[in-house]
Amino acid sequence: MKTVCLIDDDKIVTDSVSSFLAMHEDIKVTGIYHSAEDFLSPNNLATLQYPSILILDVGLPGISGIEAITPIKAKFPDLDIIMLTTYEEEDIILKAIYNGACSYVSKKAGLMAILDAIKIVGNGGSYMSPAIAREIFNHLSPKKNETKFCLPDRQFQILKSLVEGMTYVQIAKDMNISVETVRSHIKRMYKKLHVGNKTEAISKFMKGEIS
Repeated sequence: MKTVCLIDDDKIVTDSVSSFLAMHEDIKVTGIYHSAEDFLSPNNLATLQYPSILILDVGLPGISGIEAITPIKAKFPDLDIIMLTTYEEEDIILKAIYNGACSYVSKKAGLMAILDAIKIVGNGGSYMSPAIAREIFNHLSPKKNETKFCLPDRQFQILKSLVEGMTYVQIAKDMNISVETVRSHIKRMYKKLHVGNKTEAISKFMKGEIS
């Protein structure tokens, strides 16, 4: 029996997915939530029946699905997380995978895709909707004339911390430097990488363009 929890702020989605999954005897929906905060609340965690799979929407209000992966995995290291989303941008997909999601399903793919993902994940595999798999393939394909950026050790460490989801304050504490020093390093790093924000810098890191 595969036990599943759903987190999606759209009640139509949670109702349709839970009703569909209820038709399958080997799957049991044990919890439905409309925000990550609801799922992670102390009251819920105190009574939660540990699920084997969590279906998590990316575009949640408050804590986003991407941001929620880290604290959820911290409390439930063995929980398999399937991202359910309308977003198919490679940066978001890669961040979800890096944070600990094992599968990524487009809402456009329909209910059968969700069922396929649950079955594959339940057997120890990972699932991606075809359109999303294509995004990842394009991301990993060798690029002609690709530039390799080399960062100083401290800037590389800061970038790696950003990829892991750490805040400036957390990075400063971890590296025993001030927040202003962190900001200064990041500003110089952006200039060296020819990027204008954190998302672009993380994208270059995930593409293996930085050493």
